Amino acid sequence: MSYPQTNSLLAKVNIRYLRPSFWLQCVFILLLALVLFGPIMNLLIWTVTESWYFPHALPSQWGFKYWQQVFNPYSDVSGSLFTSLLIAVLTVVVCLIVSIPAGYALSKRSMPFRIFWMLLFLIPQAFPNLTVYMNIARLFYDFGLNGTLLGVIIVHSVHGLMFSIWISVAAFSSTDPMLERASRNLGAGPFYTFFHIVLPQAAPGLIASSIFVFLESLDEFTGTFFVGSPNITTLPLLLYTASMEGNYQIASITALILLVPSILFMVIIHKFMKPEMLSKLGK
Repeated sequence: MSYPQTNSLLAKVNIRYLRPSFWLQCVFILLLALVLFGPIMNLLIWTVTESWYFPHALPSQWGFKYWQQVFNPYSDVSGSLFTSLLIAVLTVVVCLIVSIPAGYALSKRSMPFRIFWMLLFLIPQAFPNLTVYMNIARLFYDFGLNGTLLGVIIVHSVHGLMFSIWISVAAFSSTDPMLERASRNLGAGPFYTFFHIVLPQAAPGLIASSIFVFLESLDEFTGTFFVGSPNITTLPLLLYTASMEGNYQIASITALILLVPSILFMVIIHKFMKPEMLSKLGK
């Protein structure tokens, strides 16, 4: 006896699918998916391609031959991966050494010239990276830092301090000042209060800033190219060299190696970057 209701429901569904706006939304979603996932799909195909020639739409031969070359203990990829991870970890350590005390101090609104100091760390992002790194390379040449691991770490650290400082300021600003005040009133010293009360509250934000700096250093190309070449070779430099030589399989596998930690760490950042901390950015 519910036929009229069923017919009216089917009529509404048919009207919905006949609307032009519905099909426009479908086309937009398909185009967006193509833009987002098309390059990744092409990258994944190249990683398992052994031969692919024009005008074939798909590879003529599939296999993992180039994966064996990449993970060969004597390949350039293994050494470049170790160098990239070492530089990224040391860059995180340097940035944390600077950003933890600086972020705690800048989180206090009573600090003189607070806005000026925070904006000062944005200066490396205010100019084109190419011109900045060219001048840094010229200065480092006078001090013998070109082509050294120390020079690359300094460049990466200066670039990563922007993320580290601003996120650290937000992390310390989101801590509860009443707990810090209560600790001091109960007789605890400033160092004990900072390491046992304030720092554990800001730890999630500091972890997030460390991940941002790590990923920024891992993917950095321009600074490493001008300051580290030819003695220092990282994965982005190897990716550039392989793509310029037309070795798209090695370049795609290298790009995938760089992509995987970025995706994993972004999931972790989503867990640690709380809304109350994000609301403190720039304040």
